Amino acid sequence: MDHADFVKHLRTEYTALRAAVEAAGPDAPVPTCPGWAVRDLVDHLGRTHAWTLKALTTPPDGPRPDFPERPTEWSELLDWWTAAVTELADTLAGTTSNTPAWTFAGPATFGFWSRRQAHETAIHRLDAEHALHGDGVPSLLFDVEFAADGVDELLGVVSPYVSGRKPVERAGRLLFHAADAGRAWEVRLTPGEPPVVGPVTDSGTDEDATLAGTADALYRAVWGRPSGAIASGDRSLLDSLPRP
Repeated sequence: MDHADFVKHLRTEYTALRAAVEAAGPDAPVPTCPGWAVRDLVDHLGRTHAWTLKALTTPPDGPRPDFPERPTEWSELLDWWTAAVTELADTLAGTTSNTPAWTFAGPATFGFWSRRQAHETAIHRLDAEHALHGDGVPSLLFDVEFAADGVDELLGVVSPYVSGRKPVERAGRLLFHAADAGRAWEVRLTPGEPPVVGPVTDSGTDEDATLAGTADALYRAVWGRPSGAIASGDRSLLDSLPRP
């Protein structure tokens, strides 16, 4: 997937997310984010999208941007969030993927942010759908390529970064297999070290735990959301994968 694809997904997922939060209402609980109501979800997304806008204008070697202030009244919060995500998508769309920008991990470019915010928005779209529909969220929401890329980003970028504050405590080899995408990932966990993602070795026969399903199901599972992916082996090892 390229920069333009991610910006398109950012816009599409925002539109679906906005519709779900409005239908659910600000006080509906978000079962996939314990302790949150929909208002908290929108607050988080608005701050994240507005903060990313600041990151785009911060030099790669500059200080970490501060999070912006935001309104608290529901309708004003919705409007502020909409303005932030619209400006974010427009700014990303109007610039090449290799434009320099501050990032917290990976390449210090706009391309990092188009990918990161497309997946941030998509995963929280799931949260809004669960707030609205409970367990009745469709099992296929995301196209195969996008979902597989989301697995790739979580395993290869986000999880190693998160391990800096949530250290790996278990040792083992994990296999993730998305048959419809024709992709598989092997993750090696070592206590105190970032997860290492590499090609599958030994035909996947020596893994301590395996997670298999559609790319959509794996995408949800690696982000800790309800999923139809099938786990085998030591499920607790899968649960120990660092994630936000």
